[in-house]
Formats: sequence, structure tokens, C-alpha cells
Amino acid sequence: MNKVFPQGENDYAAAGPKAHPGGEGAQACITLTNRTGFLCHDQRSCIPASGVCDGVRTCTHGKDEDESLCRDVPQSLPRFLVAHCGDPASWIYSDQKCDGTNNCGDCSDELSPVTVCPPCGPGWWHCPSTFFKYCDCIPRRLCRDHIQHCSDWSDEYACPGP
Repeated sequence: MNKVFPQGENDYAAAGPKAHPGGEGAQACITLTNRTGFLCHDQRSCIPASGVCDGVRTCTHGKDEDESLCRDVPQSLPRFLVAHCGDPASWIYSDQKCDGTNNCGDCSDELSPVTVCPPCGPGWWHCPSTFFKYCDCIPRRLCRDHIQHCSDWSDEYACPGP
């Protein structure tokens, strides 16, 4: 059972902290949006993985922008913060996997064999292949907007809309 901590810094809270190798004392946590996070020094605040080494001090004491953590990104980051793309030279933050967006540029962060993501959620429409930003599903708000997002045009003719 995960322990849920009270509200932390900057409206982020931590659930289930767990130590991981790869960063001196760095700990993983689960954000309020059920994504991989980074546990701040106060042991209560959990910031999204993509908030680490982004140039903005989110943790009160700036642990998320510490020089030892950010000196050689991604090699200096704890393993739990990094996800590799289909191209071994490319990487993303682990909270960007299975978020519906083509962060790797080749959809390897959204589709197998590199990544196994759950099926499209209730606010999404599945189509055989998509263009540009999305991989396997598009947000339903894009259905029937008179712009082709799915290769088979199902977003314009079959999707029931938002």
C-alpha cells in the first residue's frame, strides 16, 4: 500500500517514495496525475520527472536543479527519470511515456515494441495511424474539427466527437 503524503511544495504531493540507484539520494514518487516523479528534499513534494533540470527551481531548496544532477543530462539523471526512445541516442523524461503525445518523434514512447501503453482512454479516439503530434490515439476534442488527424479520416467521419 502506498503512503500518500499531505500537500507539499508548489501544489505537488508525493505518494509512495522509493529510493532508486542512479542519483545520490534521489527518490522516485508518483505524482497526483499518476506519473513518475522526483521527490523533493522535504520528502513530501513530488514534482513531475520532466520538471527536473528544466531550468526552474521547483523544489524549495532547488534539489531538482542541483548541479550534480544536471551537469550531464541524461547520463547524470537517476535511471527512473529517463526513458529511451526507439533511436538509442534519443531519450525523454519518464513521465512523457504513454501520455498520448509523440515525444520521441517516432512514436516509440507510445507504441510497441519499445513501449507498452494502455489502450486509448475515454477522452481519446483510436485510429490506425495519425499525423504529426499523436501516434495511436487522438484527443476526442480534435474529432470533427475539419482537420485530418487520422490517416483514414475516421476522426472526421466516424468519431462521435467530444
